[in-house]
Parts: sequence; C-alpha cells; structure tokens
Amino acid sequence: MSFKDSLESERLSKVFAALSNPIRLRILAIISETKRPLHIKAIARALQMDYAATYRHVDVLKKAGLVQIFEVGRSRVLSPLQTDLVKQILSLAKQINQ
Repeated sequence: MSFKDSLESERLSKVFAALSNPIRLRILAIISETKRPLHIKAIARALQMDYAATYRHVDVLKKAGLVQIFEVGRSRVLSPLQTDLVKQILSLAKQINQ
C-alpha cells in the first residue's frame, strides 16, 4: 500500500480519526461482543449517554467504513462491517498500549 495516493491517505486518516476517540472505541467493543446488531438506543444506555450524542459517534464510525446502520422500523441498529477486523483492531490497540 502506498501513501503517495492522497485519496488512500484521506481514507486511512478517517479510520484513524474515528479510532482516536475513547467513546467510539467503546462502541466498537460493545458491538463486536455480540453476534446480533444492536439498537443504537441500547448502546447509548450502555454508555450512559443520550441518543443524539451516541449517534454522532456512530456516524463518524460509519463514515470511516467501520460500521453499518440498518433501519428497522423506526429504530436504527448497528453492526460492524467486518467483525473479525474490528476485533483485530481492538486487540492491536490493547497490545500497543501495553
């Protein structure tokens, strides 16, 4: 992979920017621990945050290509795009932090 390509650098920058926030890392950890998509309201409750703030973090993760959002009736549910990759990212972050 070459970082000379500015489009590729911008995409990677979005991913790293999304991962730089502790709330977003917690969201990824929560959704990677379940086999089923979770309602964003349930994630907000788990984080003890309001829905709007949680959704703003989820939107950053979506724009970075890390999660997907589905409309289920009037609710929105969230799941990782690539569960194994998200688990690897979280594991790598823990290893770096040791």
